[in-house]
Amino acid sequence: MTDAVDYIQSPLCQDFSADGLTVSIDIYRTEDSNWILEIVDADNNSTVWEDHFETDAAALEEALDALKQEGIQAFVGTFS
Repeated sequence: MTDAVDYIQSPLCQDFSADGLTVSIDIYRTEDSNWILEIVDADNNSTVWEDHFETDAAALEEALDALKQEGIQAFVGTFS
């Protein structure tokens, strides 16, 4: 029997749009973990950061910086 894990969603989660594309910035954690950052495109492809963040604000800052520096196209599409 496995126990279900309850995730706590950050109120800072948001959609980000640029160049006619939109991704979702998801920030969440469990009661016992730091914040996890994930960027998800419209086709449910996701990029998850290996490092976790002490605050949800730090995770959001990292997401916005990555989207600005790498461009939204880097987070859209199928990854192999």
